[in-house]
Amino acid sequence: MTITTYQVEGMTCGHCVSSVTAEVGKVAGVSEVRVDLAAKAVTVTSAGPVDESLIGAAVAEAGYELAPKVELLPQAGGSCCGGGGCH
Repeated sequence: MTITTYQVEGMTCGHCVSSVTAEVGKVAGVSEVRVDLAAKAVTVTSAGPVDESLIGAAVAEAGYELAPKVELLPQAGGSCCGGGGCH
C-alpha cells in the first residue's frame, strides 16, 4: 500500500473537497482519497505508486492545482541552526 499527500492550491469550501475527492478517486489504482480543507491537502491511498502527473491532472480537472513541491535540504550539524543544538 502507498499513501501520498499532496498540497492543493485554491480549495476554499466543501464543494472544493467534493470535487477533488471525486476526480482523484477516478484515477486508476487509487483506493481512498481524503481531503483536508484546513491543511489544503489531499491524501491518496493506492495499491502501489501512482504517477503524480495523473493526480495533478485529476486535481486540475476539479479546477485546482497541485502546489509545487518544496525540497528540504539537510542542515549542517543535523540541526536547524547548524550548531547541533536548538534554542
